[in-house]
Amino acid sequence: MRKILTALDMSCDHCKMTIEKAVKELSGITQVNADPDTKKITIDFDEHVVSLDDIKGVIIEAGYNVDE
Repeated sequence: MRKILTALDMSCDHCKMTIEKAVKELSGITQVNADPDTKKITIDFDEHVVSLDDIKGVIIEAGYNVDE
């Protein structure tokens, strides 16, 4: 499954790396790309292994607000 989330407070490459690292630590993530220019986070994942709420949770724990 592919989902695109928005993190309006992502503003730089450090933010990008922080978000990508946090999401990649979850099981079931096949790809993640955070783009600070567009504020979009594109995530490919196995919804049978990890839920969207889990993904949002680690992004919030990393210090970023996230919306669909």
